[in-house]
Amino acid sequence: MRITRRLPVAFLGLTLALTACGTDASEPEDAEEATTETASADCGAPEAPADRAPIGDGTFPVTVTDALGEVTVEEAPERIVSLSPSNTESLFAIGAGDQVEAVDEFSDHPEEAPTTDLSGFIPNVEAISEYDPDLVILSDSAIDTAEQLVAVDIPTLVLPGATDLEDVYAQTRLLGEVTGNTEEADTEADRIETEFNEVVEAACAELGDTVLTFYQELDETLFSATSATFVGQIYDAFGLRNIADQAADGESGGYPQLSTEFVVEENPDLIFVSYGDESTIEAIAERPAFDTVAAVENDAVHLLDADIASRWGPRVVDFAELVGEAVKESAGR
Repeated sequence: MRITRRLPVAFLGLTLALTACGTDASEPEDAEEATTETASADCGAPEAPADRAPIGDGTFPVTVTDALGEVTVEEAPERIVSLSPSNTESLFAIGAGDQVEAVDEFSDHPEEAPTTDLSGFIPNVEAISEYDPDLVILSDSAIDTAEQLVAVDIPTLVLPGATDLEDVYAQTRLLGEVTGNTEEADTEADRIETEFNEVVEAACAELGDTVLTFYQELDETLFSATSATFVGQIYDAFGLRNIADQAADGESGGYPQLSTEFVVEENPDLIFVSYGDESTIEAIAERPAFDTVAAVENDAVHLLDADIASRWGPRVVDFAELVGEAVKESAGR
């Protein structure tokens, strides 16, 4: 299979800068990307834009735009290597699972995904080559690797992390175009959007005019995510007010570290924890003065599945359901 790539001149400087800086191997590649604006606190499903790009008809060649520019895929790939858990989930959801030859070490869903020891965060070109791929899908944290793959004639598609729900739908459809599963991808994108909106509207109906405060705790050192991140926008759809927004600064990239004193003072109605297990909930309740926090007093500290809460694929609906149930429980008190 042949892929033709056309890079915009303006992007070359960014590519070189990212290559020079390298990557940070301390976190998996699917950490949410920060957006540029802080979301509002109105409860309700986001409105769909009127100018969505039409999806292709499933024929090849097809030209799409990835993080590096325009890419022309000459024919449907048969040996895909996916080095992004979110994209792996989307590929299987749109019926392209049989075309996937190998996935990275963190791509553990669905069960039939051919998980390997390949790294999606610091990909190894030689290791990838052993699978003889006719398409490699990377996150934009590995742009330097994409250039190396293209240099040895391995077709590569670089997809950035979703910055909002529209990106989820658009990337789902894009994967359908490059794999020849356009109808399935269009159906899946519609399903995600419809079900997400239904979950939000049901929770908002019970919440009424009540505005609940919350924060999501990413680890035991109290790092959190603001409304300017992808995950933050999921909460924003439910009209929740994120206390982490007040702690944000220009250096945190949307992920400020809170203090126990700050959390106690802000007194959130809900706390979402995306690490650990049930014992983590108990440990939070035992922190100094946390027994006075509304979320702890009302048993409104909720444990999230770390993968579901950090990936922007088809399980974003599952994430919304977890948040929606928590919101409805608090609204009913």
